[in-house]
Amino acid sequence: MAIDGKALRRAIDAGESPKVIVNAWAAGNGLVLGQRRVDDKSNEITAVPELLRTLELAGCIVTLDAMGCQRRIAREIKEADAEYVLALKGNQGTAHQEITTYLDAAIASKDPALAHCEHIEKGHGRIETRRYWQSTDIGWFADRGEWEGLRSVGVVESVREIGDQTTTERRYYLSSLARDVKKFATAVRGHWGVENQLHCVLDVVFNEDQNRARSGHAIENLATLRRWALNLLKADTRKAKRSIKGKIKAAGGTTPTSSTSSAFSQI
Repeated sequence: MAIDGKALRRAIDAGESPKVIVNAWAAGNGLVLGQRRVDDKSNEITAVPELLRTLELAGCIVTLDAMGCQRRIAREIKEADAEYVLALKGNQGTAHQEITTYLDAAIASKDPALAHCEHIEKGHGRIETRRYWQSTDIGWFADRGEWEGLRSVGVVESVREIGDQTTTERRYYLSSLARDVKKFATAVRGHWGVENQLHCVLDVVFNEDQNRARSGHAIENLATLRRWALNLLKADTRKAKRSIKGKIKAAGGTTPTSSTSSAFSQI
């Protein structure tokens, strides 16, 4: 279950910040299972626990980016009988420094306490290698008792090769998962589905970022309709290779070459 916020960039009045909808994305099923609008005077940190309480999470792995890496959110997830994988960045200060120092040193020394796996993907003119390490040796972590159910730390190294250019990035995680690096890798990789399969589709196919409706409950209501429509379209497997845009056109009773997706585009 990937939890992530999406800004509606044009649903604003002069001088306001974009409105944000926090979504719950079931990565394995490719479905939106819930949403919560972030209050205008708040941020995602307050909306995430409210959304979590509306979901049946028992047995799930919940993933969040650095904004959701909070002790209170970790506790909410464990109280729901679920596991968590939380991205860790500089917002956690000393904890981030401790974990990056430990994991970087352990990788460099090939510490046997680290479980490891690697995936290589080729396509679109690039080669991307992802290396995953996970360790349940966390006795050195000073704040381990403050994170409910914490059992492991992990890191993902992404190496992208495009032509003669190579870039390398490492991302660090706190997790309640036991030692199982393949499960850790699946959870981390699955989180990006909320960006690629949900947020991107809402913008490219449904033109969500261009929608200006913002008074009353219009933002939440129209967001709900878009996500319902997307769930229904993904559930239609009669032509598995047909794109979401193609399914919209087919649902309108026209050929894929005609431009009849305007009804969905206006949602």
